[in-house]
Amino acid sequence: MDKFGDTIENYKEQAGLAGQSNADTSGRFHSDWCSMMYPRLRLARELLSDDGALFISIDGNEDKNLRAICDEIFGESNFRNQLLVRRRIKSLNVQFADNGLNSFNVGSESIFVYSKSSLFSFNPLRVKKADAPKKGSWNVFWSNADRPTMRYEILGFTPTTGQWRWQKNMADEAVENYAIYQRDFEAKITLEEYWQSTGRSKRFIRRIPNGVGKNGGVQYWVAPSETSLRTSNWNDLEVSQISKDYDLPFDNPKNVVLIEELISSVPGDDFYIVDFFSGSATTADATLRLNAKDGGRRKCLLVQLPEKYPNDSEGGQAGYETLCDVGEKRIRLAGDRMQSGLSDANRQLKLDESPKQLPDIGFRVFSLDDSGIERPKPGQLVLDVVKPDRTELDIVFEMMLKWGLELTLPVEKSEAAGYPVWSVACDELVCCMSQGLTIEALEAIADMEPRRVLILDSILDDTLKLNAVQIFKHAGERMGCEIELRTV
Repeated sequence: MDKFGDTIENYKEQAGLAGQSNADTSGRFHSDWCSMMYPRLRLARELLSDDGALFISIDGNEDKNLRAICDEIFGESNFRNQLLVRRRIKSLNVQFADNGLNSFNVGSESIFVYSKSSLFSFNPLRVKKADAPKKGSWNVFWSNADRPTMRYEILGFTPTTGQWRWQKNMADEAVENYAIYQRDFEAKITLEEYWQSTGRSKRFIRRIPNGVGKNGGVQYWVAPSETSLRTSNWNDLEVSQISKDYDLPFDNPKNVVLIEELISSVPGDDFYIVDFFSGSATTADATLRLNAKDGGRRKCLLVQLPEKYPNDSEGGQAGYETLCDVGEKRIRLAGDRMQSGLSDANRQLKLDESPKQLPDIGFRVFSLDDSGIERPKPGQLVLDVVKPDRTELDIVFEMMLKWGLELTLPVEKSEAAGYPVWSVACDELVCCMSQGLTIEALEAIADMEPRRVLILDSILDDTLKLNAVQIFKHAGERMGCEIELRTV
């Protein structure tokens, strides 16, 4: 839910509109919406790769404002498309139809697509045709573009204006292909059958006898196809998904097939996806499904305010405290589905036995909070700077952030000479958080050849601290690099 942090009543009081029956609340609403979106879009641009794209779902209430903001932040030249997606039509107008309608029911929503630079290009998507033709067709091989280098002789004719559609070597091969078909196969099978028997890849060019006009009767064959390239009209897909794939308390989630198709429009299969309004985690579900189908390694980062469920709500009664809990549960259920190969409500999902077809279903959940390390004020004696409500793992992840290590790196609990330590990324970082640290443990940690070592100051005495400095200094000299030692 998008909340803007102020009430209409407070706005009316500050603007001197209290008591008016028809105040300009719409202007205030638009202003607050823009204030909410602008910093998020600025951040999105900073996070976006040079060859990445941003997809923004929007209805008709704010589409003009969104377009203006995005044109400013991304540049008008980086506007790529306005996709039209079907919206489930409510029957509210039926009761008023006999007396005339103020407006038609809204049947679609838009998805704006912006890129960061000209480096982004869509991955071509294809959709099934409703009435796919069984036979191919012949089309004019000439086009109106003026490129003299593309005007050459084909079957005795050379155009004087415009250009041919393909380069000469491709055209010559297509002419030869059709000549072979006419000579050896035309009396036996159709051109469609010949095309299929030769791998569905051959091109064909012919010339109509006594052909005239700018193209001289030269034609190329268009093969029959069950699909066509997607346009900006995506009305075959709905914005929301009414039927639920999972028994979770969340109404009208985004259509997982729509999100999957949007992700498919981005070239490659190994990139990051960020969803700033993740809701019930549809984006994570779609990412897992797509990775399962094509063996991709796409990763997603979901952001969601911890919107609380009232105790008497469906979510509250089901035991969920916040919307984030629902999203976390859905990711787990989606992972279970990937492993079992179950089908979903929209399409059959079949997993190959090949390991690459089983996606990485692991994920981590983080809550944004203040530092778990409490710095003492001047003159204040604090024996342990770790806040009492934080776990060892909380501090490990905080230090990973401060050291610039990815939060997706593996973190394991292990031992060094019997002393428990946290190891990050196969000893890239080793954290000592427990009492009982010994010189033997420090030497064993040094033998692990870590690049960084964290030790809580509260578990060190002066002797251990001096030994730690010397042990890791000598270990770094053996490794040919410096081991960074930090205490907190």
